[in-house]
Amino acid sequence: QVQLAESGGGLVQPGGSLTLSCAASGFAFRFYNMKWVRQVPGEGLEWVASINANGDEPEYANSVKGRFTIYRDNAKSSLFLQMDSLRPGDTAVYFCARSVDDARGQGTQVTVSS
Repeated sequence: QVQLAESGGGLVQPGGSLTLSCAASGFAFRFYNMKWVRQVPGEGLEWVASINANGDEPEYANSVKGRFTIYRDNAKSSLFLQMDSLRPGDTAVYFCARSVDDARGQGTQVTVSS
């Protein structure tokens, strides 16, 4: 059974930083491309960043490029999202997901506000 558990969200001031973590279990994490998506209540899912199975080909949405960094630790079946220079527009629930089938966890809330 695929399980993805996000953590690390919270309240941060504009310009601040957060690192989100995602613990994966129930599947061979090291073989799967993974991604982060986010959702504002009442809106659809927005793709944020993706990374291939080897971890050497990250991709980013234009809205976060240069501010966010996606990376992974296959030995620990974990996915991460380092978020710097956060803006109020980054406020959302963040989910980690498998790229192949969009299976995702429960999400973690990120709120950027002064």
